[in-house]
Amino acid sequence: MASASGSSVRVRFCPSPTGNPHVGLVRTALFNWAFAKHHGGTLVFRIEDTDAARDSEESYNQLLDSMRWLGFDWDEGPEVGGPHAPYRQSQRMDIYQDVARKLLDGGHAYHCYCSQEELDTRREAARAAGKPSGYDGHCRELTAAQVEEYKAQGREPIVRFRMPDEPVTFTDLVRGEITYLPENVPDYGIVRANGAPLYTLVNPVDDALMEITHVLRGEDLLSSTPRQIALYKALIELGVAKEIPAFGHLPYVMGEGNKKLSKRDPQSSLNLYRERGFLPEGLLNYLSLLGWSLSADQDVFSIDEMVAAFDVTDVNPNPARFDLKKCEAINADQIRMLDVKDFAERCRPWLQAPHAPWTPEAFDETKWQAIAPHAQTRLKVLSEITDNVDFLFLPEPVFDEASWNKAMKEGSDALLLTARDNLEAADWTSAESLKEAVLAAGEAHGLKLGKAQAPVRVAVTGRTVGLPLFESLEVLGKEKSLARVDAALARLAG
Repeated sequence: MASASGSSVRVRFCPSPTGNPHVGLVRTALFNWAFAKHHGGTLVFRIEDTDAARDSEESYNQLLDSMRWLGFDWDEGPEVGGPHAPYRQSQRMDIYQDVARKLLDGGHAYHCYCSQEELDTRREAARAAGKPSGYDGHCRELTAAQVEEYKAQGREPIVRFRMPDEPVTFTDLVRGEITYLPENVPDYGIVRANGAPLYTLVNPVDDALMEITHVLRGEDLLSSTPRQIALYKALIELGVAKEIPAFGHLPYVMGEGNKKLSKRDPQSSLNLYRERGFLPEGLLNYLSLLGWSLSADQDVFSIDEMVAAFDVTDVNPNPARFDLKKCEAINADQIRMLDVKDFAERCRPWLQAPHAPWTPEAFDETKWQAIAPHAQTRLKVLSEITDNVDFLFLPEPVFDEASWNKAMKEGSDALLLTARDNLEAADWTSAESLKEAVLAAGEAHGLKLGKAQAPVRVAVTGRTVGLPLFESLEVLGKEKSLARVDAALARLAG
């Protein structure tokens, strides 16, 4: 089998364009991309779109957009081209038909005329007898007369691959040596009765023709590996393939209740993370930890650091649990690692329609640039910026009634009056001066700063939590800030 040596490494990422990309798919793409980058190799991006009933052009375009957003550049594939084009399976049907003919002519495959009812009956009988319930080889050695009889009955055969009657052993890059006994890997279908090739044929054929050296994929495909290895040996004999690739099966990503994270789980959708404002760097950093680690004491790192250190042989074979809170925490760390100008630009979509509740004219670029460094330290995801800065661009704060009731307790009016007088006299070019003004007001009423600033924060911003208060006051400005304190006093009096 292939070994990782220099630029000879060729890996592939081959999703089906069915619905929104999910995080398990992204983790697979990440490990393939990082492996190729680490070894100076080639990433082939291939689209497995032979299922016309489920595939869609919309999903195809979404896949390409997602790969671009994540920062994955591919060396061969859609929009890039390459020596093994086309890279969409739906455009390679004549290739599969030709290979299927070669397999039949070479005795590596045969026509199977069994009906589904017959297959089910024999499988049930095998189960009842305590025997393996896979295909029993009924059509392996049909006579010419039997074939003619089936044809006379109008039966349309499928094409089955003839598995060898010996164990298949391979060394998985993640799991070590694995052996499958022949009774557990029966002959399997590679072409439907209507002539349509199955995944079991097209996937390894494409890998062979595209000279893939390492197949890194999900654990759910582990059981198909002995079948593909046997097929590879046949393809090598026929001159279609050059070598058998090395296989590495990545651990399951688990969701709630010890169940594999599925496409139906809300937290599996890549679009959800994009819409919430996760950074690609944050999401990929977290996904890399689902089965791999840079070091025992470092969870946060750059993609370049991951690429420099990544080797699939270091992947842990045990299932990895997706933890949304940890994903958010790592994203927050990645946000803080951005250059502040980069951060300010990445927030831009959430400062505009349809996310922003203020008019385009109300947005003040100077205020945004002034508050951005303070916002950067507080966000878990970029979408949180909208609520955090709305007080700067709306004519009045949006009061959260629960926050108002929590902050405006008995005596808050007296405290606000004192704070207003102190703020009136403060230096509004200094956040420290504004802090001293509120601190002094609190001391006058027997309150520490935390208690004293709560009514001021709610009066000015509408919320009990948010960006640093005194920097926020400084950016909002003296006139607007005091006007909001006055409005809060009037509301308390009313």
